[in-house]
Amino acid sequence: MAQGLQCTAERELLEAVNRITTSSTMSPSDEEQNQPKAETSCQVREENQGNLQDISKASLKLNSSMTTKELQEYWRNEKRQCRQVKLLFEIPSTRIVEHHFSKYVMYKIIILETGSFDSNKSVIERRYSDFEKLHRNLLEEFSEEMEDVAFPKKTLTGNFTEEIINERKLAFEDYLRLLYSMKYIRRSKKFIDFLTRLELQEAYGCLRGGHYTKALEILSEVIGLQERLTRGNPVSIVPTLCAIVVCYEDLENPASAFEYGEKALSRLHVYTSHRYYIPLLETMTTLAYELGKDFLSLQEKLEEWKAKKDPKRVFTLKELVVREYVQ
Repeated sequence: MAQGLQCTAERELLEAVNRITTSSTMSPSDEEQNQPKAETSCQVREENQGNLQDISKASLKLNSSMTTKELQEYWRNEKRQCRQVKLLFEIPSTRIVEHHFSKYVMYKIIILETGSFDSNKSVIERRYSDFEKLHRNLLEEFSEEMEDVAFPKKTLTGNFTEEIINERKLAFEDYLRLLYSMKYIRRSKKFIDFLTRLELQEAYGCLRGGHYTKALEILSEVIGLQERLTRGNPVSIVPTLCAIVVCYEDLENPASAFEYGEKALSRLHVYTSHRYYIPLLETMTTLAYELGKDFLSLQEKLEEWKAKKDPKRVFTLKELVVREYVQ
């Protein structure tokens, strides 16, 4: 039966390669024309020999002893690697907020990942002044790239009429999509901060106040968006992963804390000088011991690092986390 599954898997791969090769002859989309080929998550070889080599290599990865579940997971991961990641920005609704003697419009932004097997989406809210600040910040760094990018202007009157709000809602959708289509802008810290910083500030505020359940709820939403926005820089989400570890620790859920700690540690294995590395390693050693896992290898890494470095005070993971996003 295992051999039959392997044959089926290999046949699926051959069919997938044929589909990819066929699709490569079609005209590319506008976004693909504007981006370097290196950005495409799954590149198609032009020569048939290259395709056969890819098939051979993929077939070698398959093990006849793999279970059906393992094979399904393997192909799910393969397909994820072969799709180009794109995000769509939609603003389906708005709401008017009255605060003291002023009022403003909040735009609900839904960020969708296209081509996903899961319904990956994030929902945030931003006001006009947030967009305005983003535009000013980006102009400081990308004035040439944004030369032809139009920003929805304010009007002297009628800012809260339904017609103006709907026009601006559509304009902001186009604005975000245009910014995301520019490689250097979508990878910039200023653009990523616009989409995540307000939520992270709220989450860390809850964490410092001891409201770990609420903090975890927000962080769990943000981490998915951060991962999609920072695929080229996986280390950048380490602080958020570590904040989730701290929340689970204080909620007495060591298993989940260890799970997210492993994700963070895997991103730091070649960045041992990172400020989070040693505090995270200490926490993971403690959690591994508590869960009956292999803590000796973690402890060895810790001792090895301490032997190479001058002894100095290192913050605990929680001390480090609570210092993030302090206004």
